[in-house]
Amino acid sequence: MTMTRRTLGHAALALTAVAALGLPFAALAAEEAPDALIKRLSTDVLSTVKSDKAIQGGDLSKIIALVDKTVMPNVNFRRMTAAAVGPGWRQATPEQQKRLQDEFKILLVRTYAGALAQVNDQSIQVKPLRAAPEDKDVLVRTEIVGRGDPIQLDYRLEKTPGDGAGWKIYNLNVLGVWLVETYRGQFAQEINAKGVDGLIETLVARNKSNAAK
Repeated sequence: MTMTRRTLGHAALALTAVAALGLPFAALAAEEAPDALIKRLSTDVLSTVKSDKAIQGGDLSKIIALVDKTVMPNVNFRRMTAAAVGPGWRQATPEQQKRLQDEFKILLVRTYAGALAQVNDQSIQVKPLRAAPEDKDVLVRTEIVGRGDPIQLDYRLEKTPGDGAGWKIYNLNVLGVWLVETYRGQFAQEINAKGVDGLIETLVARNKSNAAK
């Protein structure tokens, strides 16, 4: 199936929601340079998607299970959610913050799971990393190359200290649009109108609607 540029962009973002299967990603993350980590992850993800018929068929439960097992330990999803929610995050109770993270994760997975079925002959090209050895926050720029024009897919990563140290993804840029900033405006409107609980209710409703499609 020939993919449109928009659909391939969705698939590019979806790749972040499905990690390489069976690899000790967290252990390797502390030892790898950020661009090497993204290259390995992207290559393995593409290989997995191409060979897994359940993922290609949009098996949401399998995708969510994979995200919980392999992706979440290697993404600073708390930071990603907090940045998307904006100032309202500081107003939220710990329970509200947990619900926001849970519903936001489901929203991302469900929004892009369908695009995985259309991944076919794409490959990843990682551009040269522009960072100093001491940098703790870097931008890794990549392109997904296949049919049609290349698709820009960039990652922002931070180096975390202590237990579980290593590079962790906290934002994505698909076709020039940053994921966190895209949702921040939407979420701010909901919080201004209905408060944090209102945003949670909206996310729950949207997830139920997506599940019914």
